[in-house]
Amino acid sequence: MEENDEKVIDTESSAASGQQKCPKCGATDISLNFASGNLRCNYCRFEIEPEPMPREFECDISELSGEFIGSALEDIDENAENIATFKCESCGSEVVIETGSNLQARCHWCRNFLSINSQIPNGAVPDAILPFKITKEEARENIANFVKSRLFFANSHFKAEFTLENIMGVYLPYMVIDADAEVTLKGQGEVEIAHYVRKTRDGKNRIYFDADLYEVERKFNLAIDGLTVESSEDKITNTKAKTNNIINSILPFDTQSAVKWNANYLRGFTSEKRNLNVDNLRNFVKIQAQDIARFQANSSILAFNRGVKWENEEMKFNAIRWKSAYMPVWLYSYYEKKRNKSVIHYVAMNARTAETMGSIPLNVPKLLLFSFLIEILCALLVGVVWIKSRGDAQPAALFLLGGFLFYGFIYARYRNKGARHYHEKETEAKMSNLKKFDKFIKRFRGITNPSMPNANNTAVKGVGGKKI
Repeated sequence: MEENDEKVIDTESSAASGQQKCPKCGATDISLNFASGNLRCNYCRFEIEPEPMPREFECDISELSGEFIGSALEDIDENAENIATFKCESCGSEVVIETGSNLQARCHWCRNFLSINSQIPNGAVPDAILPFKITKEEARENIANFVKSRLFFANSHFKAEFTLENIMGVYLPYMVIDADAEVTLKGQGEVEIAHYVRKTRDGKNRIYFDADLYEVERKFNLAIDGLTVESSEDKITNTKAKTNNIINSILPFDTQSAVKWNANYLRGFTSEKRNLNVDNLRNFVKIQAQDIARFQANSSILAFNRGVKWENEEMKFNAIRWKSAYMPVWLYSYYEKKRNKSVIHYVAMNARTAETMGSIPLNVPKLLLFSFLIEILCALLVGVVWIKSRGDAQPAALFLLGGFLFYGFIYARYRNKGARHYHEKETEAKMSNLKKFDKFIKRFRGITNPSMPNANNTAVKGVGGKKI
């Protein structure tokens, strides 16, 4: 498939007026009904069902051929200004709004709602939007429970300043990708035949292994449904100043429930514009798709119990479909000031699944003190064992790591630096038309490695944190 063979899917043709009014009474005061997921007129209470997405977004990806891109994904105009003027359809006044942070405003004369409901080529609006499902009250309870379980070693300023009033509903920009690809993986794999114990020259027991080496090849078709990546460079790139991995870790979203873009869904929430184009993310998406392919192939190489080293990984896209979408997040942020640097901590909740993750600033001196006390207790325990065993405290020596292990456990629990979305496992994917080719090469005897050196069949390469 040629990368420039793009077909644009029109997602804006029905939004020409720039504003959607209630079809029953004509009012513009429309917002989300959490109970039904529909829009509701706040004047006559009429429920407005979402408009269906174009067929090219609804059909199975296997029915398409080539590259399809939603019309909202036109390249961002780098020279476009963030100031826009809109003519109020109710009173005719011209209202200026700053679109860098606002996609919706009211006319300050007649209070009529204004909205950017037509696609513009600066990334301000998406093709689709996934409405909030979890209410603010539920979000407050979930985030409060998460924080309360981590208050003991929390920074004293954080404990004093934490308030549920600062939790905000935010629509964050993502790209959702469906793909149909042909995958070829070639490499080598090892099968353990036997393992046994032998004494070494110094009289110690050591485990040895016998293993068969094979050439391994797998060919299959792979259908990927709803691979979701951030389309804001600020969020996809992890830095020491921001705990962006927290936001990534609450994926996946139920992207199949996304509806056609309508600015009325933003009522009562904030939003953020994307600043990455398809070309910026094309290579990153391919790397993540290869991760998915590698993990899908693992079910076909179970016999290679020492691992497989893939040396050649090829992926050819028969069809790929891109759409820009807003995903709902309940977000609490805290700015931790330090002498040399400052860190923005996030506690985020997926507003569809209630998946919650966060980073809590630590009271490091307090944690060090408790870790030191635990280390002293562990040392005393080892001393008692040493006395009772008359000089042999080897069985209890691991207790000397107690203080260090405690510090590491608490730090990991509070900061969650390793938290992330496991796209390779959590993205919906299906492997079909599998073809296997295995050829015996030779047998190894008496090797000491418990697994194949450099095996990479469980390796993950498409993890955020690198410059896009």
